[in-house]
Amino acid sequence: MAYDSFNILTSSCVPLPLENVDTDQIIPARFLKATKREGFGDNLFRDWRYNSDDTPKADFVLNNPTYSGKILVAGRNFGSGSSREHAAWAIYDYGFRCVISSFFADIFKGNSLNIGILPVTVSPEFLDKIFKAIEADPNTQVEVNLPEQKVTLLVSGESEGFQINGYKKNNLLNGYDDIDYLLSLKKEIGVFEETRI
Repeated sequence: MAYDSFNILTSSCVPLPLENVDTDQIIPARFLKATKREGFGDNLFRDWRYNSDDTPKADFVLNNPTYSGKILVAGRNFGSGSSREHAAWAIYDYGFRCVISSFFADIFKGNSLNIGILPVTVSPEFLDKIFKAIEADPNTQVEVNLPEQKVTLLVSGESEGFQINGYKKNNLLNGYDDIDYLLSLKKEIGVFEETRI
């Protein structure tokens, strides 16, 4: 499998209640020289996380030990800007497996789905409830159920459904990228080829 399979994720969350976070803020352009997907997590939100002397900024959420988990909860219009795949790579490499927002830029959303990150779009009202629950208790657990396409705030039991392309859903459930998916059809492709000889 190319990536970890995604089924049901239950985790605490890291809140980033900022709107219009673009890909240059997610991973600054000066860190795009590498072609392998590893190591980008070190520079996720680099300019927000570190001072010019490389010391951590204490007031940035990723440097706050109060918050942890595999779910990043972000404000509206997350992932706007350039089409760089590296933004999704950095989020995955840091350890996030899901990003929840009320709106994603289309290209970022596609790049995330291609590498095993589930972008979950919820209503602004439900997003606000999640932020408030995390503020009240940083250990608040959220369940993201991909088979049922539902996200649940466990402290209250409130849930909301989300949409996902069927092909991308299948790939996430199996940990496939596009090549893995084609390889999974090797037998069927072979049978088809035999009927064309």
